[in-house]
Amino acid sequence: MSRTKQFKEEEILDKAISLFWDKGFNGASAQDLVDNLGISRSSIYDTFSDKRTLFIKALQQYRKKTGDGLKEVLANSKDAKATIRAIFEQTILETLQASENKGCFMVNTTTELAIHDNEIAKIVNDNRNEIQNFFFEAIQNAQEIGAISKDKDALALSRFIFNSYSGIRVSARSSGMDKATLDDIVKVTLSVLD
Repeated sequence: MSRTKQFKEEEILDKAISLFWDKGFNGASAQDLVDNLGISRSSIYDTFSDKRTLFIKALQQYRKKTGDGLKEVLANSKDAKATIRAIFEQTILETLQASENKGCFMVNTTTELAIHDNEIAKIVNDNRNEIQNFFFEAIQNAQEIGAISKDKDALALSRFIFNSYSGIRVSARSSGMDKATLDDIVKVTLSVLD
């Protein structure tokens, strides 16, 4: 007779996100999984098969949560420029308030695993395309009402904005990036929307 799971998979995946974000895929040992997820080794493997599958499910959950949040903010925006500025300001705030320089889980995955693993690369690329598309739709909507010039290519702008957004998250991993430096990056980035 099989035993009933005594945990919620979503909560375990949130804990896995935190662990993998902190240690990376390669740095997280099997014992780290047991200690941080709060379930037995057999439950981990019965539920997720292996560490890689657990990582992929955690990455997909992270992508959904962060993507859904950005999509909602941008889709409900009445002022794309102000909303994009607010997204950057929130990113800077999160970066400066972080107790550790962990950067972005998706960006970290890009550099650690996506270059070696096609399935993970697809998740990372789909994430980039989705977020770029959120920016694209917001910029295109702003162009329709005259808030951003139609002379500017909305797709090129969305790619540039996404690249700067990711770049700030990469900068979070390095020391010495103060608010004034990050504010300068955002100011120049957003000037393309004027």
